[in-house]
Amino acid sequence: MNLAEIPLFSMLRGRLGYLNERQKVVAQNIANADTARYAAQDLKPYSFDAKVQLARQAQGASVMATTQAGHMTPKNERRGLGSGFKTVKSPDSETTLNGNSVVLEDEMIKMSDARMNYDAAITFYQKSLNILRLAAKPPGRV
Repeated sequence: MNLAEIPLFSMLRGRLGYLNERQKVVAQNIANADTARYAAQDLKPYSFDAKVQLARQAQGASVMATTQAGHMTPKNERRGLGSGFKTVKSPDSETTLNGNSVVLEDEMIKMSDARMNYDAAITFYQKSLNILRLAAKPPGRV
């Protein structure tokens, strides 16, 4: 049984990939808090409609061939947990004199929000796996 074929696990995998990528973007914002003219970024909110649109684009897009194993895949064709998410500029509520728009308090709120959502998704993933394990046990075994 391939868990990626089960829609629930596929959506959870996409959600975890989004949250992982969002943590990376927020960490990058925090790391550049003192960089002049750095604009804070964030990811577009994760939505089911966006996931469906990405799947449609992937089916209709032409695929570049990699002729050798050492060739890199184009950025728009990479398949991973964090692929397919685009960063957007955060609405800046405060810009310093050097042009930096990172507000550390906002970034920490985003980080804790992403962490709580990630923990919730992991817990839901584990509970779903436990239900599958229970269903796969032979009758009479507890």
